[in-house]
Amino acid sequence: MQEVTIQGLEEGVLRVALSGEIDLGNAEEFYTEVMSAYKQTPANLYFDCAELAFIDSTTLGTFVKILKAVKTDGYKMTLANLQAKIKKLFVICSLDSIMEIL
Repeated sequence: MQEVTIQGLEEGVLRVALSGEIDLGNAEEFYTEVMSAYKQTPANLYFDCAELAFIDSTTLGTFVKILKAVKTDGYKMTLANLQAKIKKLFVICSLDSIMEIL
């Protein structure tokens, strides 16, 4: 999936770069790819969203699903470099209160 680039484990953090559009059409593939990498190397999860252009409500739900798995294992999840319009979606849905958004 070209929208997801697993950058690997760095100082105890699994880094994932997101780009393009993640929506209903590819959200399940996004989840599968991220969780596959996470299960191989469980760690804090960091999403670099600098190149992420669009998400929909399905993607928001997918982030929550990933967060639930990560928190259950005692790790945390961070989203960084969100464009203002995407960050606003997380704030409107109060997701910034359950996950770290930089």
